[in-house]
Amino acid sequence: MATVSNLFRSLLLSILLSFVTPVLFLGGVLGTLLTVSYIPGIALLGQLGQELILSFLSTFGEGYPLQGMLTIGVTCAMVGGLFDVFNFYLYQDVRGQ
Repeated sequence: MATVSNLFRSLLLSILLSFVTPVLFLGGVLGTLLTVSYIPGIALLGQLGQELILSFLSTFGEGYPLQGMLTIGVTCAMVGGLFDVFNFYLYQDVRGQ
């Protein structure tokens, strides 16, 4: 019973971290580009970068950048969860031998 509890706790933490990491990364990149767009001399670089990132996110979000960011986050969360389940299975198999 304790191993099932450990699996669910580990799975929940993996899914949460795997979702938050790309969302924070993309949000940080957008925030940095927004800040750069207010600096004279390199404002064009910040604006161009923002447009490219928003266009990239719109591709995954059917035209909506926020939906694209959530889609990427959910996909990474699913992959992180699958890796955690695989790791748990592999650890149980090695431990049983």
